[in-house]
Amino acid sequence: MTEDERIILEFHPHWSTLVSTIFWAIVSVVVAGVIIFFIPDGGSQTLIRLIVAAVGVLAIIVVGFLPFLRWVTTTYTLTNRRFVMRHGILSRSGRDIPLTRVNDVSFEHSLIERIFGTGTLSVESGGEHGQLVLKKIPRVEYTQNQLYRLVEELTDGDGVRP
Repeated sequence: MTEDERIILEFHPHWSTLVSTIFWAIVSVVVAGVIIFFIPDGGSQTLIRLIVAAVGVLAIIVVGFLPFLRWVTTTYTLTNRRFVMRHGILSRSGRDIPLTRVNDVSFEHSLIERIFGTGTLSVESGGEHGQLVLKKIPRVEYTQNQLYRLVEELTDGDGVRP
C-alpha cells in the first residue's frame, strides 16, 4: 500500500460458503464411523479399520479442510484508492482495480441471501478485464455503497476523473 492509502473494508467470502463443506465433512466422519463399527470380527479387522479410517481422514481433508483453506486465503480489501482481491493456498493470484477505473458498481441478492446477509457484487472497470462478478460477498449492499462512495469521491461527483 502507498503512504496515503488506507483500508476501508477487509473481508473474506461470506461464511455461508462453508455450509456444504461442513456438511460433507460431517457425512464423511459418520460414514467412516458406521463402516468401522460394523466391520465383522476377524483376523484382518484391525487392518480394515485402519484403511477405512485413513480413507475417512483423506475424505475430510478433501471435502472439509481444503475448501476451508480456500475460504481463509481468499481476501477482498477496499482501500481509498483500489479494490484488491487475493486468493490461493500454495500459489497466490490477485487482481487490483484502481477506483479511478471503476465505471459501475452494482449488487443483487435473493430473499435467502438477504436473510443471510450476503449477495453478488458486480464491479465494472474500464480495464481490459471488464466486469468482475464476486459471489457470496458479506454485507454486499454496504460494500457496494462504500465502493460507490469512494469512486464518487475520486471523481469529485461529476463523473470526470482528476
